[in-house]
Amino acid sequence: MFNETVLKEIKQISGKYPTTRAALLPALYVAQREFGHLGADAYEAVSDVLGVPKAIARGVGTFYAMYKHKPMGRHIVQLCTNVSCMILGAEKLSDFLKNKYGLEPGGITPDGRFSLVIMECIGACGTAPAMLVNDDFYENLTEKYIEEILEKYK
Repeated sequence: MFNETVLKEIKQISGKYPTTRAALLPALYVAQREFGHLGADAYEAVSDVLGVPKAIARGVGTFYAMYKHKPMGRHIVQLCTNVSCMILGAEKLSDFLKNKYGLEPGGITPDGRFSLVIMECIGACGTAPAMLVNDDFYENLTEKYIEEILEKYK
């Protein structure tokens, strides 16, 4: 279950919406932050706080790609592999992440520091290849630049 601070945060969030069901997306995001991913405990906690059926909470959580359903590393690397990024080296960068950090798509580095998610498009075709680390956007990627970026995330 949630601690008092998180309960207060979710109640504040739900107060901004006309119904508690409408607050499900941001409440699930808070649960993901607290639990690390959305599993049975997270869905139950959100369901209890908002008073919605667990099946509804799980249905919403599994519909959207922004939610993670298994344990993830402390930092999530989202590498774009759409056409522009792929043409400009995203596949080579994915191989680099595997060889340098032991990071495979859908996996976690051995130290638990990073998870890699392959994204279809992050809207940066003009500055490809691009990626997100957590919510931070990076473009014009090279192997050296990726090393510099990831060094910032301990």
